[in-house]
Amino acid sequence: MSTAVITGATNGLGRLVALDLARQGFRLGIVARSPEKADSVMQEIQTVAPGTRTKAFVADLTSVREVARAGREIAEYYPAIDVLINNAGLHAFSARVTADGVDEMTAVNYLAPWVLTNSLLGTVTGRVVTVASQAALQAGSIDPGRDLTRTDEYTRRGSMARYGRTKLMDIMFSEELVRRLAGTGVVSNCCDPGFNTSGIGRELPFAKPLARILNTFRIGDPRRGAGIITRLATDPAIGDGYFSVKNAARLECPEAGRSAAVQRELWEATAELIGNLGR
Repeated sequence: MSTAVITGATNGLGRLVALDLARQGFRLGIVARSPEKADSVMQEIQTVAPGTRTKAFVADLTSVREVARAGREIAEYYPAIDVLINNAGLHAFSARVTADGVDEMTAVNYLAPWVLTNSLLGTVTGRVVTVASQAALQAGSIDPGRDLTRTDEYTRRGSMARYGRTKLMDIMFSEELVRRLAGTGVVSNCCDPGFNTSGIGRELPFAKPLARILNTFRIGDPRRGAGIITRLATDPAIGDGYFSVKNAARLECPEAGRSAAVQRELWEATAELIGNLGR
């Protein structure tokens, strides 16, 4: 039986991916902030795939220490993990700073996947899938040392560039991970799941009525976005790289973060930051 660990599985795309994997016979580890939400999705998993073995790991993904602790617990519980899916994401429309002193979107969208993946590198035997986005094109530029620690204010309109930068970091992380996993047989890939009415913009005051309208016209169907994530996690024909929701076509990392040198710079700056936060 294959084992998959997934973050952000209590709602949106992650929930659909968890249900898909359960139907395919996977054993599932669910990383969630809320025990109640984890219990709810695990009950739903039993409804669609009775007998699926599930385990919840509770962690606040805004906290580096919490994510690292969850990684240790997961590694102790599972001797081997076939697939790690870094799916949890946040689009905040105003600046919020975590207890670690980091911008909340940077913490959840980028630092949490980095820390969790590095905590489990000795345990993951198959694939690391990271959910990125073509919103990365909105970043414009990347200065790893500066952008990792930016906590300046932004408007709702300006939030797109900050969100896009965290997703650019995800792509860069995934591509640098390919180089660091060379020779191990472990695949590192990431994807753009497209536009989805999945709840990531739930902080908008009009989010719910807008979602109802879009769903009525079948725009932003989250099953499509979930499908590419599941495919990257399970299709042996798909290897390392960055892939589109559109027929799993290959995508290029946006130019600002494309070079191996800047990807390595981001990795090293992240390692330094995580080391400082862990002291």
